[in-house]
Order: sequence, then structure tokens, then C-alpha cells
Amino acid sequence: MAKKGSLREFQAHLAKRLAGASEQTAAGLLGIQSGTDYWLLNLTDSGEIVPLTSLTGVPLTKPWFVGIANIRGNLYSVADFSAFQGKEATPQNNSSRLLLIGTRHGDNSALLVTRMLGLRNVDDLTPVAPDQDAPIWADKAYSDNEGHRWKMLNVRLLLADEKFMDIGI
Repeated sequence: MAKKGSLREFQAHLAKRLAGASEQTAAGLLGIQSGTDYWLLNLTDSGEIVPLTSLTGVPLTKPWFVGIANIRGNLYSVADFSAFQGKEATPQNNSSRLLLIGTRHGDNSALLVTRMLGLRNVDDLTPVAPDQDAPIWADKAYSDNEGHRWKMLNVRLLLADEKFMDIGI
């Protein structure tokens, strides 16, 4: 038979665990791969990650705008993040994911990315100088102990970028 405890003890235990989880989340970053580049996003900006679903193409749009996705009845505009940066288009396969980035900022936007790389702790990364020609939404960079270079994506600034918002040809 399971040991019985008081409701007060259970609530105190649960509150302690939740406090510990929020401390871990505060230091966490989401790692993604877009083409050959590694990217980091703050967990608060990362939004939901969904498997690649069918996309409806939109005529007269730039090649990096891959279409519209219906996610649980909500329409999301989907940009191929690698192609948007002028690099190779993201293959649409089983490891590809849609990263719903705009919901927190009042915009139903999603990025098509190569794959998710999981959580990263900012304390395990070393700040490095960003590329000189990096856009304002990618003006921070880090390296890890395996020699990977990680670019930090500022979602709010990406969504405010006129180039990103101008999908028409």
C-alpha cells in the first residue's frame, strides 16, 4: 500500500518541483538546425514544434515562402528559414519540423527547419563575435565545447524585418 501523506506536504513538494523546473527553463534555449547552420531561440520565443504537415502553396510569392499550414484549425504562414537566408532549400522529410514562432507576438508564422536539436543551456556556451554581415535578428553568436557555432535568433526582430514580411514577388 502506498504511503499516505498530507495534502499540505504534497502541495509543498509539488511547489518545490515547479520552482526548480522554472529555474531550469529560464536558463534554457532551444536548438534547431536550418540547412547547415545551428540556431538558438529563447524558449519563451520558440513556440510550438510540430511535425511537417501538408502545405498549401501560395502563387506569386518568393521561393522561400513555402505556403500555408493548417495547424488544428489555425492557418500559419510558413517560411523556409534556410532559403530565406539565401541558402539551400530545406528538404521536406521526416526530420523536418515547423516551428510556430509568431503566436506569442500576435502573428501566425512558422519556420520550416531541418530538424530540432533539443534544449541547450546558455551556461554551457561561450559568446563569440557574430558574423559582420549578420542581420539585426541574428546579432549574437555562441560556440559550444564540440566546436559548433550557434547563432541566436531574435524572433521579435525577425518578425519585424521588412524582408521577412514581404513575401510577394
